[in-house]
Amino acid sequence: MSGQRDRRAEHEQASVTVDLVIFTIRGDELQVLLIERGKEPFAGMQALPGGYVRIGEPLHDAARRELAEETGVDDRRLHLEQLRSYGNPGRDPRGRVVTVAYLALRPDLPTPRAGTDASAAGWVPVEEALAEADSLAFDHEVILQDALEKARTKLEYTTVATAFCVEPFTVSELRRVYEAVWGIALDPSNFRRKVTRAEDFLEATGERRILDAGRPAALYRRGGAALLSPPLHRPEDASRGRLLSF
Repeated sequence: MSGQRDRRAEHEQASVTVDLVIFTIRGDELQVLLIERGKEPFAGMQALPGGYVRIGEPLHDAARRELAEETGVDDRRLHLEQLRSYGNPGRDPRGRVVTVAYLALRPDLPTPRAGTDASAAGWVPVEEALAEADSLAFDHEVILQDALEKARTKLEYTTVATAFCVEPFTVSELRRVYEAVWGIALDPSNFRRKVTRAEDFLEATGERRILDAGRPAALYRRGGAALLSPPLHRPEDASRGRLLSF
């Protein structure tokens, strides 16, 4: 009996939370939704929206509930998927807490509203959010960095870039999604050639949009493919401000 008690003592009790990395593109710039914590720990610091999972609550439902409670964003307008879990000891001063992070994508989302334990909520450029070390509460800087790399990789191998576009869209609008997420400038002609030849990536609507300058631009909607064939690889020497052919 004492052996069973000893074994139970070796197992640490842990709480489970969900955290959300919500990306949108506003003004051709990749931005992330951050809240300002209204209570301890880390009161007054910026953080990803999230909170504790309730008893009997599925993780995905918890992510959707926290999204609504802390930001007022409608999850039905989001591409929402699980990123990974984080459970290093000491990541939360309240005790052992394991968090499951979610990645969400959507074009030009509205200004969020704060709620529950968030005193403010707003969109912040990703570069700005990551510019200063330890500027985010908990280990949210690590989570944000992982989510950014995940989003960048998904644009290479999947058709998720269209989740940032309001249909119908032009190839130029889609290119600006890649440029904002990858943080680079891409050659317009090469980009058009690659995305229009990718299997079932885009579907032409047969319509055109009159632009401020130049000839009318063809309009597209997302095709039925989930994976890009062939993939669109990021240039290995990508750097902001350079026009890159890929």
